Amino acid sequence: MEKPEWMESLSCATRCSHCDKNLDEKRILSVYDHTPICMECKREEEQRPDYEEVSKNMIRQCMLETELLYGDPGAYCFHHFHPFRC
Repeated sequence: MEKPEWMESLSCATRCSHCDKNLDEKRILSVYDHTPICMECKREEEQRPDYEEVSKNMIRQCMLETELLYGDPGAYCFHHFHPFRC
């Protein structure tokens, strides 16, 4: 079975899409552009004034598109809020 595109992107990423640091450790998806980022960039993202609103909109849209709850570990939405390690 072929991995979904988002899973392939998350698991195969070697560099943070925002700061270009090596992703040897945990990575997570940005709620802004859905690309893999390092945990430091995620912390910076969470400080943005619009983060809460963007997060809620992303969850709503993601659940509509995937028909899975954002807390489901097999769901695309899950990886925007829970770090992933290769």
